[in-house]
Amino acid sequence: MENKGRTIFSGILIGAFAGMIAALLLNRRAERNESTSAITAGEGLKLGVLVFGLLRAISSLDDEK
Repeated sequence: MENKGRTIFSGILIGAFAGMIAALLLNRRAERNESTSAITAGEGLKLGVLVFGLLRAISSLDDEK
């Protein structure tokens, strides 16, 4: 059980760090383009599909045996 907790906690930290980096990059992009919106709806949809693809790939890592 201890290993499961460490894995979940590590995932939370990695996810939070990745989210922070993504927010900083989007904010920088919005400032550079002098717009209030850092991302359009279409770009958000593309990112969502990519994230789900990544999660699917992670969940199937052990299935290739």
